[in-house]
Amino acid sequence: MTKASAALGSAIFFIVAPGFVAGLVPYWISRWHVNPPLLRVPLFRAAGAVLLAAGILGLLDSFARFAITGLGTPAPVLPTESLVTSGLYRYVRNPMYVAALCVIFGQGLLLGNIKVLGYGALVWLPTHLFVRLYEEPTLKVHFRAQYDLFCAEVPRWIPRFTPWKGDRGS
Repeated sequence: MTKASAALGSAIFFIVAPGFVAGLVPYWISRWHVNPPLLRVPLFRAAGAVLLAAGILGLLDSFARFAITGLGTPAPVLPTESLVTSGLYRYVRNPMYVAALCVIFGQGLLLGNIKVLGYGALVWLPTHLFVRLYEEPTLKVHFRAQYDLFCAEVPRWIPRFTPWKGDRGS
C-alpha cells in the first residue's frame, strides 16, 4: 500500500469509526448542550477540555502513524504492513482507543453530562473485548516475536510514564 492510499483509507476510517463513536453519538446524547459542571466543580469542566484536546491530538497522531509508518489503516480490512511502535505507541499499546475514550469522557466532563460519561464506560467494554479476543491474537500471529516484545514492555490501557525505547524502527 502506498502512503497516499494509506492516508486516504485512514482518513475515511477516521470519519467512520471515531467520528461516529466519539463524535456523533455523544452529540446525539448531549446535543452538545452545556450543563452546570459535574458536581458543581468547575475543575471537572477544565479536566474535560484537557481530555478532549488530548484525545483529538492522540487520534490524529495515531491515525497518521498508521498511514505513514505502518503503510496501512486502523481498519481491520486494510491493516498496516509493519507494527507501529513509535509516537504514543511507546507509552500505551492502544492509543487510538485510549484517545477515543478521552474524547468521549472529555465531552462528558466539559458538558457536565453524566449520560455521555456513562456512554464512555459502555464503549470501553466492547472495545476491551475486541482488543483481547480479535486484535491481540491477530497481531500476535502476524508480527510474532516483535508483538510479544511490544506486549511485554508496553501496557494495554494505562500509559507508561517513560517511553519504551525498544523496536524504534516503526
